[in-house]
Amino acid sequence: MEMDAAELTARLIRCPSVTPEEAGALTLLSDLLTEAGFECTRVDRNGVPNLFARWGEKGAARSFGFNGHTDVVPPGDLASWTHPPFSGHLDEAGTIWGRGATDMKSGVAAFTAAAIELVGKAPPDGAIILTITGDEEGPGRDGTRALLDWMDAQGERMEVCLVGEPTNPEEFGEMMKIGRRGSLSYRITARGVQGHAAYPHKVRNPLHALCRFLDRIASEPLDEGSDHFDPSTLQVTTIDCGNPAGNVVPETATAQFNIRFNDLHDAGSLDARMRGVAEEISAATGVSLTFVPSLSGDSFLTAPGPFVDLVRDVVEAETGRRPVLSTSGGTSDARFVKDHCPVVEFGLVGRFMHEVDERVPSDEVRALQNVYRRILEAYFA
Repeated sequence: MEMDAAELTARLIRCPSVTPEEAGALTLLSDLLTEAGFECTRVDRNGVPNLFARWGEKGAARSFGFNGHTDVVPPGDLASWTHPPFSGHLDEAGTIWGRGATDMKSGVAAFTAAAIELVGKAPPDGAIILTITGDEEGPGRDGTRALLDWMDAQGERMEVCLVGEPTNPEEFGEMMKIGRRGSLSYRITARGVQGHAAYPHKVRNPLHALCRFLDRIASEPLDEGSDHFDPSTLQVTTIDCGNPAGNVVPETATAQFNIRFNDLHDAGSLDARMRGVAEEISAATGVSLTFVPSLSGDSFLTAPGPFVDLVRDVVEAETGRRPVLSTSGGTSDARFVKDHCPVVEFGLVGRFMHEVDERVPSDEVRALQNVYRRILEAYFA
């Protein structure tokens, strides 16, 4: 059974599936996959829509997995779009327009089409599994996590998994992801003693202590990088005290910062470092510093080996470019999949993701379909 991934991309874009709305996107995929012989199960949790689909026997020794999402970020000002964001418009140049064209309805469409094509023409000796969530752009608590929890309970297993996020900065085939940095955010509150600015001996200024803390953690490098990761980074994102008076020292001040960290750290070691600095400054200033941390995911690496080489070799054969093995960028749901099986990421060029006028060349979507089909063929060969 042949299927055009570009056409399927346009159909998925026409489903206005802004997180966590399903809007028909998973229903469309389920119908197509069921018709092709896949066993499909909705794994919704707490109102979040998720789809599990498997071709082949449950528990097959060789099982290739794919992870992706059909939810999208809001389109913003509709008047700013050249074509309506949920039109799936195909222009004369062969470009598909709409929210999710890049991130990542095209990736889901490309793998779906490749998998359906493969099982229709040359059924593999093993299983193909798709895990598609409606919560990647949202909190991420009940999306891929829910699918993996359900799989564990049901005895479903992926031997390896490919995530279809856009991985290429400028040219198709130039980069694949073999890991991701961790992301740890903090909200810190400094509490001192309020008073008149003219009588500093009567106050304990929380802003002074907070600024000393922020300057210290932002000025001291966390590391110099590792074999597969750039140096970890820390960015202060906001400082607030809500004080309208210029002659009053406030009682409290807050700030937020985010750490993107490599495999030289984990959340525990970083937390100990931040709290150690805070204790020093609190002791010196008399201002208390308290934290509320939020971990999006630890860093991880799928070490170069047979699976990484397989994907890399196919991408090079299909595109003429040997992709760089990267761990750059933000987080993805690969941070959940890595606890289940080895995982790598390869998809389209991410140049227009989340932007007004998000769009993708239809030829690149079809090229991604070919890459995915050849990856499946090589895996089951």
